[in-house]
Amino acid sequence: MTTLRRETRETNIRLQLSASGGDIDVTTDEPFLTHMVETLARYAGLGLSLQATGDLKHHLVEDVAITLGLALAREVPERAERYGWATVPMDDALVRAAVDLGGRAWYDGRLPSNLYEHFLQSLAVNLGATLHVVVDRGRDKHHVVEAAVKATGLALRQALREGERVFSTKGSVALTWDDEE
Repeated sequence: MTTLRRETRETNIRLQLSASGGDIDVTTDEPFLTHMVETLARYAGLGLSLQATGDLKHHLVEDVAITLGLALAREVPERAERYGWATVPMDDALVRAAVDLGGRAWYDGRLPSNLYEHFLQSLAVNLGATLHVVVDRGRDKHHVVEAAVKATGLALRQALREGERVFSTKGSVALTWDDEE
């Protein structure tokens, strides 16, 4: 279980996250953000408690994604399956997502909402993950964004699973911060 608090002049976020599952309780000032965070947590198989307030929608969405990504990075098992991918159909939308939890931060994808494209980018960068999102089709912006979040959640669920070994030709990567010695 990871607990994280992020406070700025623009936002105040409290989060508890467990990659091994649990209840989901999300409260934000933005109903669609609440819906998308709950959806991501459910499809990823996470336990999540998140309370977030903010001055502007953009600040709130970005800071929630940053906080969620940072907390999720601490929950990745050493022997995670590492890779995950999913395709989600939702009415008129068809969206694919693929993730690599190997520590290389990268996002590539175009959504019909710059705000939620930025949400996924901020999540990936702060998680230290590579995330590709491909929109194959869709007319309704809500359906496309929601399908992208669901596909990302399913891909994360697969990538976060505990594997039998470290899934890398490098073995595990050991980092030591100078202030920890």
